[in-house]
Amino acid sequence: MSEFTVSGRYQARDGWQEFEMSVEAPNESVAEERTYANLGSQHGLKRTGIDIGGVSA
Repeated sequence: MSEFTVSGRYQARDGWQEFEMSVEAPNESVAEERTYANLGSQHGLKRTGIDIGGVSA
């Protein structure tokens, strides 16, 4: 599996918070899905509260 860097922002209590995280995944779309899952579970967010700006290898 490759390591992807996913960046974007999510809706926090005091506005939008930017993030950048590294995710191991076989391709970019799986990396996006894992980012939604990780941020959703850590911060109690729904997918509509997460805005992924880009995925790079």
